[in-house]
Amino acid sequence: MNYIEEKIIKPVNGFIMLTLFILMLLASLLLLIAISILFDLDIIYSSGFALGITIACIMMTIAFIGFAGLKVVNPNEALVLSVFGRYSGTIYQSGFYFVNPFSSAVYPKIRDQETQDKSLSSSRAKLSSGSTKLQPNRKVSTKISTFVNGNQKVNDALGNPVDVSAIVVWKVVNATKAVINVDNYLEYLSNQTDSTIRNVARLYPYDVVSDDANESDDETTLRGSASQVAFEMKEELQRKVADAGIEIEDVKLNQIAYSPEIAAAMLQRQQAVAVIAARKKIVEGAVSMVQLALDRLKEDGVVELDEERKAQMVSNLMVVLCSSKETNPIINTGSIY
Repeated sequence: MNYIEEKIIKPVNGFIMLTLFILMLLASLLLLIAISILFDLDIIYSSGFALGITIACIMMTIAFIGFAGLKVVNPNEALVLSVFGRYSGTIYQSGFYFVNPFSSAVYPKIRDQETQDKSLSSSRAKLSSGSTKLQPNRKVSTKISTFVNGNQKVNDALGNPVDVSAIVVWKVVNATKAVINVDNYLEYLSNQTDSTIRNVARLYPYDVVSDDANESDDETTLRGSASQVAFEMKEELQRKVADAGIEIEDVKLNQIAYSPEIAAAMLQRQQAVAVIAARKKIVEGAVSMVQLALDRLKEDGVVELDEERKAQMVSNLMVVLCSSKETNPIINTGSIY
């Protein structure tokens, strides 16, 4: 692929050339009027009349052709020009200019609006308002734009289907690359965003693999490390769209969740992990309380218990402390033996 080096041109002030062409047009009209009067008065002959008409026509033609070279560049817009198929330069500075009247603006080859909407719908993408339409003056916008990627179903590192979408903040920094290196930089950005989300999201699990909800784990996950994952998406996407003259300002994960077909099962798993973790804490607390009770009874000499009665006491206390429902005590009115 032959990449074209961008050339920034500084065109002539358009107001000066506009005044010149208007004066030239007026001069040609006055010349026609003067020649007609002189010819009627027989002051000039046919040869002089023909010469005057020719000069006036040439001046008018130059003036009308010159009007085609007057261009207006609005703020945050760029005008890429070519002359007979050869790239001539790019204008970034806003203003009213005069360029080669035979030059034409190079612009993205965006198809008709209906076809473009179908293309964007197929890629599950939505661009900011107005960005899917051609600019009336065929200029390239360098404004900061927002690209909202549609939900992508991606298999994470564990093979679980996950729905992921991202918000991309971008702008065109090289209009020449945007309109010459790629056919349509809007579709190019959309497709590369989809590819980047798939490539990065499949590298990480949605959540930690451990069954302990309270276990400290530094593993990178899509849910717990959204900022890090979004940064990696930004870096990879920037590398892919650099040839299109696009700069990625920021990438944020818009939505990330298990796909509907496994969402219910994963919710049950998370609930089970939470219940197990809670039960573990309850058991740990109950054991410490039973140990404390036995030590205090022994230290204070309240009662002497053999191993069998200690086991029974521990069993009763564990039932009372670990039960999820209120326990009903049973009073023994007889001998403990």
